[in-house]
Amino acid sequence: MEGPGVQQLLDQATRHHQSGRLREAEMLYRQALSRQPDNAEALHLLGVLAGQVGRADAAQELIRRAIAINPRDSEMHFNLGVNLSAAGKFDEAIASYRQAIGLQEDFAEAHSNLGHALRSKGALDEATGAYRKALALAPRLPQSHLNLAVALHQNGKLAEAIAEYHAALALHPNSPEILNNLGNCLLAIGDLAGAIDCLRQALALRPAYAEAHNNLGNALKESGQFDQAILSYRQAITLSPASASFHNNLGLAFREMGALDQTIASHQQALRLEPDNADAHYALAWVLLLRGEFAQGWREFEWRRRRPTWQIQTQPFEQPHWEGQDLTGRRILLHAEQGLGDAIQFVRYAPVVARRGARVFLQCHAELGKLFADLPGIDGLTTRGDPLPPVDFLCPLMSLPGIFGTALATIPTEVPYIRSDPANTERWRARLAADPSRLKIGLVWAGRPGYSNDRRRSISLKTLASLATVDGTQYYSLQKGPAAAQLADEPFGSRVIDLSADLEDFADTAAALENVDLVISVDTAVAHLAGAMGRPIWLLLPFAPDWRWLLGRDDSPWYPTMRLFRQPRPGDWDSAVRKMVEELSIWRR
Repeated sequence: MEGPGVQQLLDQATRHHQSGRLREAEMLYRQALSRQPDNAEALHLLGVLAGQVGRADAAQELIRRAIAINPRDSEMHFNLGVNLSAAGKFDEAIASYRQAIGLQEDFAEAHSNLGHALRSKGALDEATGAYRKALALAPRLPQSHLNLAVALHQNGKLAEAIAEYHAALALHPNSPEILNNLGNCLLAIGDLAGAIDCLRQALALRPAYAEAHNNLGNALKESGQFDQAILSYRQAITLSPASASFHNNLGLAFREMGALDQTIASHQQALRLEPDNADAHYALAWVLLLRGEFAQGWREFEWRRRRPTWQIQTQPFEQPHWEGQDLTGRRILLHAEQGLGDAIQFVRYAPVVARRGARVFLQCHAELGKLFADLPGIDGLTTRGDPLPPVDFLCPLMSLPGIFGTALATIPTEVPYIRSDPANTERWRARLAADPSRLKIGLVWAGRPGYSNDRRRSISLKTLASLATVDGTQYYSLQKGPAAAQLADEPFGSRVIDLSADLEDFADTAAALENVDLVISVDTAVAHLAGAMGRPIWLLLPFAPDWRWLLGRDDSPWYPTMRLFRQPRPGDWDSAVRKMVEELSIWRR
């Protein structure tokens, strides 16, 4: 008796396949192919099955054979794309998805998967377009909104992402994944209460959601609820003990509380789990440098150059990185990499490099170009985006302390190493003319809002209002940016003169600093500039300060003319300002 025909075998195999009986399905697909080796349907479905059980190479080979027989089948091109994506072959996957779409324009899943592959390649604008097309074809699918939201989120288009997360949530209100992602997005825009609420909703729906516990920890840490953040991180670690990032985040929360032994232990555990985790190495460097353990700290600090954020902050260079080799007769480019204050602090090493026999060129932020134009030890200066001079080596400014083996006792402390242009200084002298019996004090109370830790370093002008109770003082606002608008509230009354409109660049700020008796600032570039110029500077610091300010001291080995006023506990600016008022009253006498 004649057995079942090829189509009957395929029909039986497909039923097994759809019911999850993969072994039986594979046997029947192979039986069909033994009878008809060029059956495109059997090759295709056997390839799909091979991909499902992890045989990616076999899956691709089988589906390619099917496509060679039936090149106009969009489903085959789509499934080839699925297997290529699973193998990390995103360029080939993109081509396959586009081929499927070319054959079937309304293939929503192909548009969606094309978006995934493009997002994996970092082509976020193209991915967004693909997801929008999928959404137009399948508007009621929560996943379409979620995919688009994730691409927008990664692309920094946070307001649009939040709208799409809400659209996805309206269709699927009990999705912990959507709530988790929305919470992360709200955290990114600074809506801490909204983020915490979303993440707690996600955890109410799925208590064992390790990523949501970790993200809740992030939101709680940013809101200053450090004890609760630590509990959330520990819950995440209990659920996922092998996650290096969870241990690293726990260390960051301990750092905010000043529990530095626990901080180091957490970062070291992260590195035991993932030895090449650049974020954990950088976090470990941060706390080692904070404790003054410079030798190991500088070594760990070099891991910052492997972090994705470092790649964003710097442009790609072709020249070799200088590691300390002989520079006699060579040309080297020193380049600023992070903030303006970092550049001001570490440009002090340029003359040290020049003494090695090199011609030294400097690339800096455009805002610092005029200020740095006549620095000692610099043979040429460019700003970001300008053509680079031909050089033999390059080195980021913040790598120089490690290369020179800087210890606390060997920090280059000669000030001033930055000077104001004399003619500009004289112009500003008239601008700051006041009662000579009054102490002239420059004020800066807020840093750049985009800085990740700005919530803890910046304050409101009202926090400094008690300074106005000190007799014989005249204040000048050196504040730039959105925080300058706080002057409209006049917490100092007429005791503050606003200079911001005339401060066109840091060269103007330097000229203003030459004409005040004292600068009072939070941790900003202006504070670094005052220190680099050897001007008297009083710096307000949060309880968990930046690593460069070290611990338990009221002076700075980086800037001889600087005094530090620290929060005695997290968030307590009033005590630090009260001490400053007491010291100012004594100094004024």
